[in-house]
Amino acid sequence: MTLMNSPAERATHLLRTRLGWAVCAAYLAALLLPGPGIWLRHPHTLPTAPGHALSVHTTAWLLALVLFSAGLQVQARSLTRILRRPAILLAGTALHLAAPLLIIPPVVLLLRHSPDSDGGSGLVTAMILIVAMPVAAGATVWTGKGQGDQPTMVGLVLASTLLSPLTIPLTVTVLAPLLGGGYATTLATAGQSLHSGFAFTTVVLPCATGLVCRLLLPKRRAEQFVTGVVPAALLGSLLLTYVNASGALGSFLAHPRPLLFAAALTVAALVCALSFLLGRLTARALRLDAPVASSLTLACGMNNSSASAVLLTTVLPDKPHLLLPVLAYGLLQKTAANRVVRLQVPPAACAATP
Repeated sequence: MTLMNSPAERATHLLRTRLGWAVCAAYLAALLLPGPGIWLRHPHTLPTAPGHALSVHTTAWLLALVLFSAGLQVQARSLTRILRRPAILLAGTALHLAAPLLIIPPVVLLLRHSPDSDGGSGLVTAMILIVAMPVAAGATVWTGKGQGDQPTMVGLVLASTLLSPLTIPLTVTVLAPLLGGGYATTLATAGQSLHSGFAFTTVVLPCATGLVCRLLLPKRRAEQFVTGVVPAALLGSLLLTYVNASGALGSFLAHPRPLLFAAALTVAALVCALSFLLGRLTARALRLDAPVASSLTLACGMNNSSASAVLLTTVLPDKPHLLLPVLAYGLLQKTAANRVVRLQVPPAACAATP
């Protein structure tokens, strides 16, 4: 057992073991006190020099902190082990890229029969922006809990993140024609902005910076840096959850729409279930061993919902209610991931868990 001597290490352990409850607390805070979160969602200006000001987007900075921490936690030996299994990495990356093209069209066909005036295009827009995102960095935590193949998961997170400036605009452009009610034009415009560097500056650059810092710093200094950054990133993740939830729930409380809430939950559950099912079926078809199969399943089902929430806020700032399916997906993918890792843990280990 590793001794946790510093307050930062104890804080990290506490947050990780109570992360589910902490996320629920963030949602509850957004429900009861959405005001500060709504204020933080909007850009603010900071004076930098006479006649000059810097526009600060809180959500983008919080997301950058989370992704920087993810890159910082990747060890050099993990990268070496990843390169030894390129076939699995390529298969997992291809699956992650193909998943949106396999999942979204059937969902669109189902929603065409709904009474919604735009055929559910708003909800589908939110789902497209979720499934187009890279694998969530938090998937590595679930892999560790389920005794999965950690190098494979780290490789899939890094590969999908580094490719995201190309894959996100491509996915958005391919799926945009399926939408109606003006959402196709909006998403096409979003695809153009993604080509201009949004994905690179918001997703890739923070993760790559953390990765480079870990590689360049001496081992002892790097471990100290990680010890300090990780709890800050966990708190930043919770704050980002609160800010995003405040935008969605605050709008919902101001103008309650129970049918929209039910539809958002249903669509998010459907897309989440199909994503995890596709990962599991692919792992079986490839006849992967259990740890690698678990990692592949998690990589297919766990997308960076925080990044999609930030992008959705940027693309459709006047429609905060579309954050509802994003928030629902964030919770559902953690529930599904818990199911995957419980199936992965040997029965003896489960019996020994208090």
